[in-house]
Amino acid sequence: MGDFEILLKKAEKFHGHLCPGIVLGTRMSMAGMRELGLNPMEKTRDLIVYVEIDRCATDAIQAVTGCSLGHRSLKYMDYGKFAATFVNSSTGKAVRVSVIEKRDENQANDDMKTTVKRLSAIPESEILSINLVTLKVGEKDRSGFPTKRVNCSVCGEQVMDGRELYRNGKPVCKACANGAYYT
Repeated sequence: MGDFEILLKKAEKFHGHLCPGIVLGTRMSMAGMRELGLNPMEKTRDLIVYVEIDRCATDAIQAVTGCSLGHRSLKYMDYGKFAATFVNSSTGKAVRVSVIEKRDENQANDDMKTTVKRLSAIPESEILSINLVTLKVGEKDRSGFPTKRVNCSVCGEQVMDGRELYRNGKPVCKACANGAYYT
């Protein structure tokens, strides 16, 4: 069994089933890490990944890279694209990997098993776009202990890592300042 099959199984186990997004996320991770000189078969603390979609591919990226929100090494950018930027935090080198696969009308009705098989076999150059990019990871986005903690002057909840806003010179959380996603 090759690296792709091993990593695909790892991503499938993490996600709960095998689907096209798991194949794409696995391939994206392998390409991104390769371009940074990192081995997806070895654990690393030097990787930060910015994912641009909240779908299955992100689970594969998390499973393959070991990056996670809790470790502050996985960042979510709500772009709705099958794309991710992989950053080697020790070198600063960054590469953005995006899916460029175009389905024709005949493939639109393929079942999941057929689609998974096709996406696994298609040459990388026909499915992924890989570009070196420049990305500055801010101090408040780095892994590790919180850099700052303040309490919101309205609700009293703690806000970490410089995510607070200031109103009339007092710290306010984004939910109190701009309205929350919950009611």
